[in-house]
Amino acid sequence: MRVQVQIPGTVESYCVDERGTKLEATEEHWLETYLCSVLRAYSYADNGSGDTIKRIIGVRRFNPITSTEQEHKFLDAAEKLFFSGWQLGSEPEIQVPNLVSNHLTSGLLHYIKTTGRYTSGINLFEKLRNRDPEIASLLAKVYMAGDEEVKAVQLLHEAVEELPMDYSLLDCQAEFCNRKGRSDLALEMAKRSVVSAPSEFGTWARLAEIYVTMERWDMALLTLNSCPMFTYQDKDAPRLPEPARISLPLAPETLCDEIDDSGAAPEIDSVHPTLRRLAAGNYKGTFHKAYILLTEVTKKIGWDHLLKIRSQVFVMEEEYRNEKQMPSGSSRNASTIALRGTDTPQPNGHGEPAEEDPPSSSGTDTSNSNGEPTVASSHLDPDVSKPSSSITVRSGSETPQPLPPNSDPSHQAYTQFHHKRLCERWLDNLFMVLYEDLRIYTIWRTEASQYRQQQLAYKKNAEEWEILGELAERLHHPDEAVEAWQNCLGIRFSPKAMRGVLKMYERRGDGRNTLGALIRLVAWQYRWYSEFSPDLLYATRKLIEDEGAVKVRSIVQATSLPQHILDLTHQYAALCAAFRSDGSEG
Repeated sequence: MRVQVQIPGTVESYCVDERGTKLEATEEHWLETYLCSVLRAYSYADNGSGDTIKRIIGVRRFNPITSTEQEHKFLDAAEKLFFSGWQLGSEPEIQVPNLVSNHLTSGLLHYIKTTGRYTSGINLFEKLRNRDPEIASLLAKVYMAGDEEVKAVQLLHEAVEELPMDYSLLDCQAEFCNRKGRSDLALEMAKRSVVSAPSEFGTWARLAEIYVTMERWDMALLTLNSCPMFTYQDKDAPRLPEPARISLPLAPETLCDEIDDSGAAPEIDSVHPTLRRLAAGNYKGTFHKAYILLTEVTKKIGWDHLLKIRSQVFVMEEEYRNEKQMPSGSSRNASTIALRGTDTPQPNGHGEPAEEDPPSSSGTDTSNSNGEPTVASSHLDPDVSKPSSSITVRSGSETPQPLPPNSDPSHQAYTQFHHKRLCERWLDNLFMVLYEDLRIYTIWRTEASQYRQQQLAYKKNAEEWEILGELAERLHHPDEAVEAWQNCLGIRFSPKAMRGVLKMYERRGDGRNTLGALIRLVAWQYRWYSEFSPDLLYATRKLIEDEGAVKVRSIVQATSLPQHILDLTHQYAALCAAFRSDGSEG
């Protein structure tokens, strides 16, 4: 879509197709443009908000929907164009966009969750469901988000009877049952979902998640190993040329000095090389979600036990070497036998039939062009899993070091070689990345403890504290993450660190400090010309629900922030009140 302005002169609007041909812009073109602009506003509003490198300087952001009239216009456009939504593409975890998994449905669910307008969402999806029963999965998600779980369960029951192999419905059921502590029911639904959509990452990831809940670690690893991985496609972002001069004016009285990071240049050159090389922080899409699952298992059973389970289900390097050294008459092909097993089901690590092991899926992508895992270097077959080192945390002055590779002779008690699987290259690399995360985390915590014992200050720069905070969060150590982020904020303001601290306050139910963090983030957004953040709008809405509007208002009025910042904070709160689910004013 093009709008050409001639000064002095006229204004002309038209559109250009993929061949560069100039065409007349129709009403349908403008409707699509409007709908996409709202979706883009919600999708991109917080993009790079905590990263000064990604942030586009000089862009002013507004909330596209600030009244019920504007909401009606947006939802009406979404209804008219809903069945063409798959053309917009989908999130990177979805291989094939479809009617219920695309950028339009993701944007609608994001809007409903952010504003709490569940009634509007239910009305929209009810109308669309009458035209296609597959949309029941979206309606059920809105029911659950709006705390109407009974209706959601009834709807899913009816929809699955009509569409018994719809993987979106089955996945929605599985997620709900697993969250309610009925992983036994969730397991069967997740298996059917995998059979229905074996090439989708989400179905396999859900099955692995349920096995983790059931503490069936071997099956969790085997299922994770079967996940189809996709190359991450990042959002389109304009690459602006470097300006010769920058002027970002803002009246001094409207700015709080403590949240001004305009002079904070990236300190990446002063970051310790070991912290700079941590690869897990760059994972996106399917690789990021797979890594989260692996860290959850590690948090529950520990690194050493994880390695033992890994040895039970995957072919290890030493086993592969032994097979290679067998006489030619008795040698076996690890690539085929480890995957096929035998015709007779044999017990695995949990005493279950081997036939229950999930089948391997195709579509593995090990590209590293987007910060994704690459093949771990090895002089052996790269498909053969290598034994990683163990980590032990020692007290006192001794810094923990990796133990030698595991040579425990108890390998004889493990599942026989020809019942094992080959570990996918990307998963093998995730183990290496996880080991490095655990090693750096252990060294950090040991050094910090030693400095405390000697009553010395443990010093890092702000960039290093940010990285350590993200590291602790990845490994599911929230208190240590907050400690790192607070140390970062003690040096300079960091929106990334402040968002981490905000999550901690929300988790603890600390309303006053939650509001304090929110106000600082609102002020920082205002400093960079942004008057809209879906994340902050959602956090404000949840705070008002938990604490009450009167209490929140009194805390805001008691602060000593500049009037412009207070006005903007009131705008966020007023928007939440105007968009209460029952439609009444707050």
